[in-house]
Amino acid sequence: MTRIAFIGLGIMGSPMAVHLQQGGHQVTGHNLDPSRTQPLVDAGAAAPTIADAVDGAEVVAVMVPDSPDVQDVLLGEHGVFAHAKPGTLVIDFSSIRPDVTVDLAKAAQHKGIRLLDAPVSGGEAGALNGALSIMVGGSEADFAEACPIFDLVGRTVVHVGSNGAGQTVKAANQLIVAANIEALAEAVVFLEAYDVDLTAALDVLGGGLAGSAVLEQKRGNMTSGDFTPGFRIDLHHKDLGIVTSAAREAGVVVPLGGALAQLMAAARANGDGDLDHSALLRGVRRLSGRSLG
Repeated sequence: MTRIAFIGLGIMGSPMAVHLQQGGHQVTGHNLDPSRTQPLVDAGAAAPTIADAVDGAEVVAVMVPDSPDVQDVLLGEHGVFAHAKPGTLVIDFSSIRPDVTVDLAKAAQHKGIRLLDAPVSGGEAGALNGALSIMVGGSEADFAEACPIFDLVGRTVVHVGSNGAGQTVKAANQLIVAANIEALAEAVVFLEAYDVDLTAALDVLGGGLAGSAVLEQKRGNMTSGDFTPGFRIDLHHKDLGIVTSAAREAGVVVPLGGALAQLMAAARANGDGDLDHSALLRGVRRLSGRSLG
């Protein structure tokens, strides 16, 4: 049994924390919105502050939305680095800028704390089913120590390099996912324009080279018009900002990434930020002058 503090109990963090508790670990969670702590309260315990959650923890897991949030959680006056004991392993499951992760790893080292960046892919369904893909940056020894924890929340867990590498791979993941969602959305609107049997069309497309995890998982959202968030457009917008910024810093060209970032920004500007990223379909319909459904 490991004593784990879990900071950030949102759509992803809450089921992940519960899996860790049910896997035999002692988990204490903290969330800015106390109403989100109930699932973990039912399975384990919740703490009113980060300091209380971290007290005595051997591992601290973090799952919050963006780079500034992680910086506040780790570097703040009442944050993890101020209260965690030396030797603590911090696993950051958030998706943030690679350069921020590198700086946080250096700050952790000065405190005698170890840091792994371990962003995840798989959305709410992957978190609920303990089937996330986890791309991990940090030392091989820290990765090996964390594997029993990763195995409780993920199905595909890969050490991809030093600190920051996990976030870089996650950025690439988000580029590919956004491209697939946009292509699927455009195909759906195209098929609808010709009054094709959409269900039959997606069945045959899914069985060929056009098939993808995105088609399989997001077709239901697009055919039903149910965009209850598994992964919000607001968060994917943030991730594409990371892609375009990091690409510019590396001197590489991502023209499709730039276009996707603008389409995601347009979706937010039209009030779709809180919807699932499959709601890019609504943007294609807007551009086509068609009903949003």
